Amino acid sequence: MIEKKKAIRAEERTVLVGVIQKDQTEEQVTEYLDELAFLAETAGAIAVKRFTQKLPHPDSRTFVGKGKLEEIKNYLSGKDIRLVIFDDELTGSQITNIEKELGVKTIDRSDLILDIFASRARTAQAKVQVELAQYQYLLPRLKGMWKHLERQGGGIGTRGPGETEIETDRRIVKDKISLLRKRLAEIDKQSFTQRKERGELIRVALVGYTNVGKSTLMNLLSKSEVFAENKLFATLDTTTRKVVFENTPFLLSDTVGFIRKLPHHLVESFKSTLDEVREADILLHVVDTSHPQYEDQIGVVNKTLQELKAFDKPILTIFNKMDLYREKNFDQWLPDSVEEEILRELREKWDHATEGNCVFVSAKERNNIDALRELILKKVRDMYQVRYPYRTIHF
Repeated sequence: MIEKKKAIRAEERTVLVGVIQKDQTEEQVTEYLDELAFLAETAGAIAVKRFTQKLPHPDSRTFVGKGKLEEIKNYLSGKDIRLVIFDDELTGSQITNIEKELGVKTIDRSDLILDIFASRARTAQAKVQVELAQYQYLLPRLKGMWKHLERQGGGIGTRGPGETEIETDRRIVKDKISLLRKRLAEIDKQSFTQRKERGELIRVALVGYTNVGKSTLMNLLSKSEVFAENKLFATLDTTTRKVVFENTPFLLSDTVGFIRKLPHHLVESFKSTLDEVREADILLHVVDTSHPQYEDQIGVVNKTLQELKAFDKPILTIFNKMDLYREKNFDQWLPDSVEEEILRELREKWDHATEGNCVFVSAKERNNIDALRELILKKVRDMYQVRYPYRTIHF
């Protein structure tokens, strides 16, 4: 019988592997591996080495070429490294072939993300969602993972226990997926009822790339204590609070962060959590302005919102962590006039790109939060007028 297990144990040393494909640059893959290293750290592992290889397309058998796999194997020899993480999804047979060559546990980015989600799931809903995603990830990889049990050769006598076991496991996993879907449907029905019971209040949702400061902003705006941490996916469960600005009430929700290469089965499993985004009236897109690839992250979030059919909603873009942006980009010798000019150009660029729907803040330093509140208040009041055009609303 198949058993699910955590991909990583505490303080595990690991190496990272990425492939530079024809539509990618070395800089992009370096950034992907930076993020993969942060994911590994979030899961409790330390990345001690990186390997990259330029390939027009991944090798169907081992993802990287034979020579690169040999290089990784030589590096691992004699070292206390028991885990290799690939930045792209691997098939079951690729995992089996790589582990056979390297002699260490091998996982991919999706498995790593699932491991983090599993460790951070707190509510019954999140736990069921993660377990469902894990089984959906596992199902198409069963055959490859069982390959080492198959007998060599063909013809009579080759259909041994391996094939019987894999079919048994397939049935068990499919039954488990069916059971989890039913359980999730029941939880979804309860969540839908709860959302309906919230009444006619305007709903605002914080969205953004993971680790951009959504939970910190949630705490500031709602004066509540939502868990916030400098790690990826600190928040899995949607938190909703009633907020009142100048006698104007609305509901504010903090949602799970997005990330590039987010496993599609995770998106499907977290559909009910992401319903908070779909059903929101206004979205607050939080951006980590200090991140060197923040524009790419904006693109990932926008693409995810399009996939969720939520991109046409009113969106206020919040450029957060401006204190860190200054720290990383300015030094003490830079004249104040030059610094102000750079900041002015930054604001003008995004003011034009968002048609005036943006604001620059530092949640940590509480800078410009009053201006943020005013913008949110205006959008909420405008939405009440749109939602209830024939009703007199007293603010």
